[in-house]
Amino acid sequence: MEEKSKILVIGATGKLGYHIAEASLKFRHPTFALVRDSAFSDPFKAQKLHSLSNAGATLLKGSLEDEASIVEAVKLVDVVICAVSAKQTSLQKLLIQVIKQVGSIKRFIPSEFGSDPTKVLVSELEDGYNFYAPKVEIRRLVEAEGIPYTCISCNFFMRILLPSLVQPGLKAPPRDKVTIFGDGNTKGVFMKESDVAAFTITAVDDPRTLNKVLYLRPPGNVCSLNELVEMWETKIGKKLEKLHVSEGELLEKIRGTSFPANFEMLFIYSAFIKGDHTYFDIESSSGVNGTGLYPHLEYTTVSEFLDTLV
Repeated sequence: MEEKSKILVIGATGKLGYHIAEASLKFRHPTFALVRDSAFSDPFKAQKLHSLSNAGATLLKGSLEDEASIVEAVKLVDVVICAVSAKQTSLQKLLIQVIKQVGSIKRFIPSEFGSDPTKVLVSELEDGYNFYAPKVEIRRLVEAEGIPYTCISCNFFMRILLPSLVQPGLKAPPRDKVTIFGDGNTKGVFMKESDVAAFTITAVDDPRTLNKVLYLRPPGNVCSLNELVEMWETKIGKKLEKLHVSEGELLEKIRGTSFPANFEMLFIYSAFIKGDHTYFDIESSSGVNGTGLYPHLEYTTVSEFLDTLV
């Protein structure tokens, strides 16, 4: 058996990063986590770290702003996975410098984990705050430095928008009235974070994913607003009153609110009006289909997730 790559997870106390570290351990990779000092005194994060440590992860103190700690951590591993939040995207620049300088990393997975930022059509709306520009900048920097990489495009996490049936401001799915944005036929993609983690770890040693984007669009997780509403109506045994908001009306609402208060509407516009998740085919020169590569991996479907909300 081929030896499993040693994996460093940065952002292991975050929602996605924790699942990635767990999946790395589950798939028997020697697993390391670079952890800020402050995380150990945060009760919630400390509990996660305790759990990872008990499962066999090696915890290393350091941060993306501390070069010495990054050098030390990168030298211990073969693969680096960064799962920091979107607002910390640009902090990966020093990490990229270190990976280049150390020269022994077989794969770097930068912190994208959403819509493919190079395919997104909505950035001009964002009022001087372009959510996707830093992600594009990091990807281009990785390519320019010749660092072996895989990017993960998983689109929406299920905990965002799906618990409200894509109704901004709601905490639970509606049981009387529902708003349909646009014509309701454009499809978006939802993935559970633990499933994204399993696909990510499965891809790290796969030569087919080298210098490619791994797109996650599993059957059962790609659906339009009309399909979502119909699914929900079937589950609750009731027809909902449908209110329609046109593209123009949604744009007006987005422009009338500033980021981040309008982020749900921006995401809805991106996925369900512009079709940013699904308007393009996966080109074999630059991307691969995760469910095509790994049909054995099980995942939670949208329908199964909605069952938990009934």
